[in-house]
Amino acid sequence: MVIGILGVQGAVREHEQILRTLGVETVVVKSVTDLDGIDGLVLPGGESTTMRRLIDRYGLLDVLRSKVTTLPMFGTCAGMILLASELNEGPAHLQAIPMKVRRNAFGRQVDSFETMLAVEGVGQDVEAVFIRAPYVEQVGEGVRVLAKAEDAIVTVETDLHLACSFHPELTTDSRLHHYFIQKINQSRSISV
Repeated sequence: MVIGILGVQGAVREHEQILRTLGVETVVVKSVTDLDGIDGLVLPGGESTTMRRLIDRYGLLDVLRSKVTTLPMFGTCAGMILLASELNEGPAHLQAIPMKVRRNAFGRQVDSFETMLAVEGVGQDVEAVFIRAPYVEQVGEGVRVLAKAEDAIVTVETDLHLACSFHPELTTDSRLHHYFIQKINQSRSISV
């Protein structure tokens, strides 16, 4: 299995380290050809506006949009924003998950916090680091809510994709990454 990590900006190295501890080969994706042969793609936390500008600069937007129906994707924080079909402000990016996301929903950098969450299918004690985090205001058809924080939806999935408002890559807890690997394996067995 090879998982790509969108490498234009954000917590790329942290995702790489977790995936490698789980025995997964990784590729940092900065060009269209880097997407060849990957089984899944992680969209890391970072700054979504900057990430979008760089996605455009590297000519990745159209090919990423074309892959949302076949390539499993896991978005964390800014990655969740990139995957949303609708944002509370500004145009949507990849439109992979039918959901409306509110950017910086929990406040500014000084309002960042850590908590333990119950994430369905993952665990009752998932460590979650929220930094200028978004949350999901509405979900569409086929989207399952896996976790909430302060009554806000912070983790969702579809049959193909996974997204969370927080930064699992900034903890030592690899269970969400393991869950994503399971989603990839399931999608591979369905497509065979």
